Formats: sequence, structure tokens, C-alpha cells
Amino acid sequence: MSLNKVMLIGHVGNDPEIRYLDQGVCTAQLRLATSVPGYTLPNGTNVPERTEWHNIYLWRRLAEIVERYVHKGDKLYIEGELRYRSYTDKKGVTRRTAEIWASNLEMLTPRSQTNTAQQGDNTTQPTQSNPFPASQSQNGNTPPPQKCPF
Repeated sequence: MSLNKVMLIGHVGNDPEIRYLDQGVCTAQLRLATSVPGYTLPNGTNVPERTEWHNIYLWRRLAEIVERYVHKGDKLYIEGELRYRSYTDKKGVTRRTAEIWASNLEMLTPRSQTNTAQQGDNTTQPTQSNPFPASQSQNGNTPPPQKCPF
């Protein structure tokens, strides 16, 4: 048995990059920053804040949600799997990069903050408090609604 699961909470670095494949499948890519605050060791040494940047890839329904609602600076919870990809750069050097293929996404930025941040863009935001279900399955479909036990 093995497990490949990544959970991140961070801020979107740029507006997501959206693409549609020939078959009409929506894909999205974004960069997510996660930070560990700085601290001081008992001997007085200051350890600075450390920020890591993650490449996040989303497909189908999750990508459509990202296209509509996610913007630079938004705080997100991303859940997915870690994948590595090799490629050859312009100089002919083989490089390896880590990617997160998302299977779940939750927006953590309060809707009021998103609306305020977007006012300068002259875009309209939906007024509903949660524009999509908190959980999305791997294929981008929403799980069936649960009945309240009381």
C-alpha cells in the first residue's frame, strides 16, 4: 500500500492560466505560495521567513471554478497528488519539476475581501457566500448531497 497526497494552504501568486483543450476540456495552472514564519533560535540566531512556490494543475470542473472565482492573492486550500515531470530547457539541459495535480479545492478568502479586491478590475462577482461545494471528487464532479440527520 502507498499514499501520494499533498495538502497546501497558501496564496495565489498570479491570476490563473486557463486553457481549453480541443475536446473542450478546461485546464488551469496557478502558482501557490506557502510560507513558514521566521523565528529566533535560543542562541539569538534569526531564521528568516521561508516561502515555497508550488505549481498547481487543475482539470475539468475544478479548472472551471478556478477560471471563474480565483484571482491573484486569494487564499486557497489545495489537496492533490505530487507528480514529477522532466523536460529539456532551451539550452538543452534536462530539468525536473514538481507539480501538484489537484483533486480538491476550497476557497479560504472571505467573499467580501474578494469583492473588495476585484472592484478595481470592473468585474462582477457572484453574491453567494460559497460559489461551489467544499469538496470536489477527482473527476471534478460534485458528491451527492448529504441529508441532515436532525
